[in-house]
Order: sequence, then C-alpha cells, then structure tokens
Amino acid sequence: MSDMQDTMLTGSEGIKKTILHGGTGDLPKCITGTKVTFHFRTQLCDDERTVIDDSKKVGTPMEIVIGNMFKLDIWETLLSSMRIGEVAEFWCDTIHTGVYPLVSKSMRRIAEGKDPVEWQVHTCGMANMFAYHSLGYDDLDELMKEPKPLYFVLELLRVQQPSEYNRESWALSDEERLKAVPVLHGQGNKLYKQGHYQEATQKYKEAIICIKNVQTKEKAWDVPWLKLEKMANTLTLNYCQCLLRMEEYYEVIEHTTDIINQHPGVAKAFYLRGKAHKEVWNEAEARQDFTRVLDLDPGMKKAVKKELAVLNMRMEEKNQEDRNKYKGFPQNVKSHRAKIKIWKCPLLLWEKTA
Repeated sequence: MSDMQDTMLTGSEGIKKTILHGGTGDLPKCITGTKVTFHFRTQLCDDERTVIDDSKKVGTPMEIVIGNMFKLDIWETLLSSMRIGEVAEFWCDTIHTGVYPLVSKSMRRIAEGKDPVEWQVHTCGMANMFAYHSLGYDDLDELMKEPKPLYFVLELLRVQQPSEYNRESWALSDEERLKAVPVLHGQGNKLYKQGHYQEATQKYKEAIICIKNVQTKEKAWDVPWLKLEKMANTLTLNYCQCLLRMEEYYEVIEHTTDIINQHPGVAKAFYLRGKAHKEVWNEAEARQDFTRVLDLDPGMKKAVKKELAVLNMRMEEKNQEDRNKYKGFPQNVKSHRAKIKIWKCPLLLWEKTA
C-alpha cells in the first residue's frame, strides 16, 4: 500500500488511498461548478472483492459538478486528490458509505432506462427514496440494513472548469432551474404537437431534472416539496404520452404505477396506464384503470367511453381470431385436446409431490 497523498485527503478520517496507475500534470483545480468525468467501480471488502457497480460495464462514464448537491459528496474529496489519467483505489469506512445504496439504486434505474432522467441526475433524484421499504435490489437492501466499508476504484478522465463547458440544466442554480422548467415544458409540448416525440421526451426529461434537483433540498411532503412533486408528475405524464406514441407501453405502465403508488388521486395517471394496458391486451387491468378514471374525474367520461369502445372492438376481433383458429378442427380433436389437458394435471401434481 502506498502512502495516502498529502492533498485533499489529509485529515479525512476513514479513507485510505492506493494509486494503481499514476496520472499526468498538476492536480486539477476543483472549484464549485467544475465538471468532473470519471469511471468508477464499487467493491465490497470481502475476500472476493465483490463488484457492486461498474460504470465501464454500463458503458458510460460518470459526470458530477463539484458543489452541486451530489449525495455521495465523499467522491468530490476523492476526485480532488487525483490527476488526469490516474487510477486509484480508495478504502472508505462506513461513515462515508451509508448513503451509497440510494445513489446506486438511482444510477442503476437510469442505466436500465427505468427513470425518465439523464445519467447525471442520479446526483439529485433521491427525494422520494424514503417511500420505498425495499430498494428493489437484494445487494443494496443488504447494504442499507448493514452499512459496510467499501472500495471505490476511480479513473479520472476529464476536469472542465465552469467557463469551459456549456452549463446544462443540472448545473444551474435553483432559481435558474425553476425558470427553465416552463420554457422546457412549452418546448416539449410544441414538439409533441409536431409529432417529434423523441425530441419532446428530451425536453420533458430536462425539465424533470431541474425540478428533482431543487426538490432534494426541500423536506419531503412539505408544501414546497409537494408543489414540485405535482410539477414533476405533470411532466412525467407528458413524457408517458410520448412513450405511448413511441409504443413503449411497458415503460408507461411502470412510470404511471410509480405515480399512482404515491399519489393515488391522479386521474391522468390511471388514464394513461389504462391506455398502455389496452395496447398490450391486459383487458381486466385496462377496464379497472378506466373505471378508476371515472371515479376520480367524471369529466373524462367521453374520453374513457372512446377508449372502452376501442378495447371492446379489439377484444372481439381477438376472440374472433381465436375462434377462426379452431374453426376447421373436428370435434373429436377438440375433445382430444381437452383430454390431454386433464391428463397433464395429475402428472404435474405428481411431479411436485414426488
């Protein structure tokens, strides 16, 4: 093990640094607003050095802006001790790693395409984590229950000063972000009306990013937080309308279900989920959602009636197709099929109890 560098790490409790590959040049200047691009690998301190996350496997390097409310702020300290091109391993005690499962969940969901946000937003989109009893990943649930020291292997790729890059929405001040939201919202709506659905999703995503960044600084369920939550939900539902047009039905079901689980009175969420269920032949679920829409907003009766008419027609067509499949089958073949089914049942039961 090499000595810990006498840089930003001096005096930091519970951190040990080992340089695996030396970098070049002087230590970059990391001030508020500096954008840092790097690869990371997170490992347990067990004999196998079990890998929890690896940005190289995802294929996208990580980007953070120094001083921009990044939840795992210890990474700012670690990166500030590195030179460009350097690869270093940091052992960090539990005092620094307790929040890592939340950060990891957010990164994984974005990498899997489950959150309507860009890679960078995992730095902020954690306001609603308190609502989940499980993070949805067994290894992260384990770490939440019992925080452990972790190894972070970081590779510093690039450091850009605020004047050297275009400040994107996630690097703005809170005031600038909130001003940007209605502009982005309007641009998204315009693109949607023009039929440019993919481009519209980008505008809605960027607006959601702005809101989530600000929302992390508010206390959950307080009035300011709820106002931001309502804005974010509206944008997410607009995003889902684009996804419906792009035939991404299962993603629509996932996003609308997330909203419904936290805010069960949002009629539009049930309406869009019902439409998505209709498209993937989930008849019972679609009917249930459309019924809920009418309970919450009777003013949507005309729209729901139209959707149910389409659903009825499509289900009738599907049933007719099924009938046509067996139209030419002799009766004894149908009977034989039934016998096969009856014969299979006890066989399966026998296999299970054997």
